[in-house]
Amino acid sequence: MTDLSAPHVQTALTGLIDAIGREDFAARALAALNETVRAASWSVYRLHPQDMPPELHLSASRGVEDATQDCFRAYRDAGLYRQDRSFARLRPGGPPSDPQVLRMHGDEAPSPAHRELIYRRHRVVERLSVASVEPDGSLLAINLYHHEHQGRFTPAEQDMLVALAPLVRSSVQRHLALERRACALAPAADPRQRLLQACAALTPRELDVCERLLRGWSHDGIAADLGLTLSTVKTYRARAFERLGLHFRSELFARFGHAPH
Repeated sequence: MTDLSAPHVQTALTGLIDAIGREDFAARALAALNETVRAASWSVYRLHPQDMPPELHLSASRGVEDATQDCFRAYRDAGLYRQDRSFARLRPGGPPSDPQVLRMHGDEAPSPAHRELIYRRHRVVERLSVASVEPDGSLLAINLYHHEHQGRFTPAEQDMLVALAPLVRSSVQRHLALERRACALAPAADPRQRLLQACAALTPRELDVCERLLRGWSHDGIAADLGLTLSTVKTYRARAFERLGLHFRSELFARFGHAPH
């Protein structure tokens, strides 16, 4: 039975709680978790029902090159999430659930592309996830990764994460709630900043296009201003809208066309 009163566990929990609300939460929380469960990297993302693209909330690495955002871009942009059955026990759109710990070796990834683009390319061996369906129907996945130099997670590490899962999820949820609140109270952040807060993976050109759309520019005007072809502007718009889960310009204005309040 896992002893949550052990000194190293208490150190981990103290570090995790202390990281909540800090700008460097991802790095601090990963360092704290390493007191109990060794992980060279982690990511927190959200899967939505109805085939909406997943959303990356935060990620960090420790002792290895940080490729977490590259991995997430491959997961989203290559459509790997559409074939991902590793969270099948917790279906997005289902009823809210308690956190569950799920384990997946790289060789068990749902598709050859998933194995190659994420696990083999970046020398990731295994994933332990604290996953739960949230009240809005989305699936929150808190993922810890072992890399080649670490081998597989030990049974003791998995048992520890099972014991810590409710506290880990609560800490992440609390941090994300504070981020949303801070964003809502922020004085008139510019549209570009709000776009980045919603999706950190947007490229500079995608931001350029969306920012000008929010100013009321036409596609032709944007193309002329940025020195791009009309088709290229439309491609950037389509990519940005897919990342943001949007379909129409009206949705862009509804979410980002005014100061948050």
